[in-house]
Formats: sequence, structure tokens, C-alpha cells
Amino acid sequence: MNPVEVDSLTKRFGDLTVVDNLNLNIKAGEFFGFIGPNGAGKTTTLQMLCGQIPITSGNAKVMGIDVASNPISVKSLIGIVPELEYPPSFLTVEEYLYFVSSVRGLSDNGNVDKWIEFFGLEDKRNMMCMSLSKGQKKKVTLSAAFLHEPRMLFLDEPFLDLDPLIQRKLKSWLQDYVKGGGTVFMNTHILELAEKLCTRVGIIDKGKLLAVGSLKELQNCAGEDLEQIFLRLVSN
Repeated sequence: MNPVEVDSLTKRFGDLTVVDNLNLNIKAGEFFGFIGPNGAGKTTTLQMLCGQIPITSGNAKVMGIDVASNPISVKSLIGIVPELEYPPSFLTVEEYLYFVSSVRGLSDNGNVDKWIEFFGLEDKRNMMCMSLSKGQKKKVTLSAAFLHEPRMLFLDEPFLDLDPLIQRKLKSWLQDYVKGGGTVFMNTHILELAEKLCTRVGIIDKGKLLAVGSLKELQNCAGEDLEQIFLRLVSN
């Protein structure tokens, strides 16, 4: 069983087709990067796979579960970091993470302390989330996604708003996570990041998957870097 199995996945909003007949399989232990221009369909794809928005047609399984028929079960098994979603403004950092821990059914709140420490939020734990900076809010969102130690992560621009020190720490943790058997699906505009971290990438434009594979498989024997591959495919 692959953690992600997608067959002819399509999403339409009225007459607009945002994701068009997408086919994709992601294996366990892969760090998969999903890249494309603004409006290419990356976030829509991630939202469908996480059960956040309905699928128009096609099939998608995550962790062996059909997303369309059982989105709650999918959400219980994965960690999700949306691009622009922040924690509730009326809760403190600690309150929000304890709330997520409770919803996840965790019997031990030790992971709350672990991730507060990991992201350097010790002096912010009793601060209302509305008073945090964008970067601090992102750290809380990441902590909430990691609390239950899922084996599959869906990350939409996870490094956005983070300072360089935390970016470096998060990169190292994600690499270790994948080496330990975890699987990552990451949307990103940062091609250098995808080139450094990802074992495979998919390139999407105008809702269509243009190419998928390792950097070596996509180079077309031309010795290109990921930026050159991306520009060659998307500019056509």
C-alpha cells in the first residue's frame, strides 16, 4: 500500500477546472515536492487529499483510506500544515496545543512541551495567539500537525514566515522523519528547497501534471537543475 494513490483526480469550481485528471502515487518514506506557478492547482490538490474540500471526480486514497467516503479517518492519521491557516486568536499557545492533543485522543501531553521547546516557544506558551508574529503562529501550526506523530505529513509552504534558524532545524527534522519511514507531501514555490529535500517532485501547471520523478529522471540528459527543468516544462 502506498500512502498516497491518486487516479484521475479532478476538481471543478463551476466551469473552471482547477485540477485536471491527475494521476499520482507516493511511496512510503518519500519526500515528495509538488511545485508549480501560482494558481496551478497545488493547494487544491492538497486540500482534496486531506479531505478538506470535496473531489469532483476520480479517486484518491491516503494511508489506504478512500478520501471521498471517509475524510475524517484520513484526517485522524495525517498531519496537515495549510499555507495561510493560523491558530485560534483567543487561545494561548499552550491552550491550543492541549486542545489539539485532546482532540487527537493523546493520553500524554508530553508532546506539547516537546514541540514548544523544539520551536523555541517557551516564553510564548501563555501568550494569546492573536499577539504572536506570523512566524510564531506558523511554529504553533507546525507543532499542532506534529503532536500525534503521524506517518504522513501534508505541508503547504511549511517554511513560509520562518526565520533561517528554525528553517534549518525543520529541514533537518523532516529529513530524519523521512529516513525513519515517514512520508511527506510538500507544496512549495522554493525550487532550491525542493531540489535539496525532495526524493521526487511533481510539476503541475493549469491543473495538469506535467512531469513526475526524481531530479535525475527529469533532467532529460541535459544536466539541468530543477529551475531549468521547471522553466522548460511550464514555459511550453
